[in-house]
Amino acid sequence: MKEIYQFKATGLNGDTIDFEAYKSKTLLIVNTASKCGFTPQFKGLEEMYQKHKAEDLVILGFPCNQFANQEPGDEKSIAEGCMINYGVSFPMFKKINVNGKDADPIYKYLKRQLKGTLGSRIKWNFTKFLIDKRGQPLKRFSPNTKPAQIDKYIVDNNIL
Repeated sequence: MKEIYQFKATGLNGDTIDFEAYKSKTLLIVNTASKCGFTPQFKGLEEMYQKHKAEDLVILGFPCNQFANQEPGDEKSIAEGCMINYGVSFPMFKKINVNGKDADPIYKYLKRQLKGTLGSRIKWNFTKFLIDKRGQPLKRFSPNTKPAQIDKYIVDNNIL
């Protein structure tokens, strides 16, 4: 069975990121979109990242255009929108698919590990996956789950 550290992804700047770099860190992996009703969650995600990055929490954003064409831009416009509108400083990656035969391997893995209310399928933008410091997928959060609720879950359950 694969583990999360065996994957690689391409950052918005075009650099290949080896997930081995995230070993011993708590990860929150999120499929994002810049024109979605949940887009304001970027603010809460960034606040959570700033609050816990010294404790090795890393939030990883994966833009996706599979839900109502809510991420139509290219990497440059995605990066600018995240920075200008929400001050995002956590790692953001190239736009990917999270469902279907062309789903990114990271999402194929996450969906196998943690099913949601629709089975393994991602329901919408801002579905979140929490991975512990040992690389074990812990919990899947729906798009409706606000970052502050995830922050409370992480703190209450001593995950950092």
